Amino acid sequence: MIRRTLLRHAQAAKQTPFVQSSRSASIIHSPSRRTPSSLPPWISPRYYSAAPEAASTSTSEASTAHPAPSDSQAEEDPIKKELESKNREIIDLKDRYLRSVADFRNLQDRTKRDIQSARDFAIQKFASDLIESVDNLDRALATVPASKLAPQNSDPDTPSEDNTYNKDLANLYDGLKMTETILMGTLKKHGLERVDPSEGEGEMFNPNLHEATFQTKVEGKEDGKVFMTQQKGFLLNGRVLRAAKVGVVKNS
Repeated sequence: MIRRTLLRHAQAAKQTPFVQSSRSASIIHSPSRRTPSSLPPWISPRYYSAAPEAASTSTSEASTAHPAPSDSQAEEDPIKKELESKNREIIDLKDRYLRSVADFRNLQDRTKRDIQSARDFAIQKFASDLIESVDNLDRALATVPASKLAPQNSDPDTPSEDNTYNKDLANLYDGLKMTETILMGTLKKHGLERVDPSEGEGEMFNPNLHEATFQTKVEGKEDGKVFMTQQKGFLLNGRVLRAAKVGVVKNS
């Protein structure tokens, strides 16, 4: 009897942990959880963290705050790219247009200058050939002495030994002088002017307008002054057609 009783207790002790674990499992997995104070003493309480739930909550909130792009927004990207491309094309075309306008205006200005220059200097070759005739007329007037042009006594019709006045020569001289005056006035209307730097007190030597043939001392004049003109110069609309050949003062 004693042996049988011990065997029974031993078998009962072996079966007891299995029962307790099954009971604890049923308690843990049951929908209605008990508090740790109400659990039996042989069941230890288990605690679970709520972090995964918080992470899932934050993920859902982030997805709500930043929604994924819809199909309409995805379709707008090509339109935006095309708009930017058109804007760049417009800027390029505008730049080309402005450059073309500037080039055309520059061409207009150059054409106007060329036309005006052609008008101003169209008679340059003709004027170059004509100034030789003007020089010959000027030389003819310069060869007549002043004593032949004015009478010496009160009665110019009465001949005298001292009277060298020649009425016919004086009349010819006056005619040539008027011809020269009219000719130079006509040439001046077309831009051709004669330059005599020795007139008056004399001009300062200008290498752009004058050609110095010699230098000499002249009392009462400063250095660099033109005191004599061997050949008069000509200007055509401000451009030197022929430089005047002059003598220059050099006292030092």
